[in-house]
Amino acid sequence: MTYEEIRRDTAVNVYIAQADASLKALGFTEHSFAHVTKVAEMAGQILEQLNYPPRTVELAKIAGYLHDIGNLVNRVDHSQSGAVMAFRILDRMNFPPEEIATIVTAIGNHDEGTGVPVNAVSAALFLADKSDVRRSRVRKTADIQEDIHDRVNYSVTASGLEVSKEEKEITLTLTVDTSVSSVMEYFEIFMKRMLLCRNAAERLGFKFRLTINGQSLL
Repeated sequence: MTYEEIRRDTAVNVYIAQADASLKALGFTEHSFAHVTKVAEMAGQILEQLNYPPRTVELAKIAGYLHDIGNLVNRVDHSQSGAVMAFRILDRMNFPPEEIATIVTAIGNHDEGTGVPVNAVSAALFLADKSDVRRSRVRKTADIQEDIHDRVNYSVTASGLEVSKEEKEITLTLTVDTSVSSVMEYFEIFMKRMLLCRNAAERLGFKFRLTINGQSLL
């Protein structure tokens, strides 16, 4: 089974759509197909650039696509419920146990409250997920003056995650419109995520860098 086959699975896509609908009702930013596809492809790109085996790259993409389905159950502990759901899905598709274990471990450890980048796939998923900060994730009904998470996401007009094998660095580069939100507000809600991104990069043998508006901040 491949990433593309997972993307075409009707049941998987129903779960992703309903999980995002639940988060929309709760006032969270977009967690639908745009987000999970971006995370899946970025996680795969990270490991591909680091010369991991093609199948490991494929597993990272699959983990990225499935990582937020636990929001279907509840936002609280969604990484753990998502891991259980992913186990059932992958077992139904006859994935080998060792591949199921890798994907489920990555999904179960992607939340910044409880997660640890325990292997390469987990580390790549964490970096890809936590770096997806952008204006287009803010819903049209959001009030950016009232909600700091929406305001910070809306302020990010450009973002990119780059891997430098020569410098042994993984760098998240953001352009922030400071007329919308200050850089301090970004750190107020995302500092823990950035520190855990550093742990994830270190798991891959790299340093993590954060650059905002041309200034290196981490």
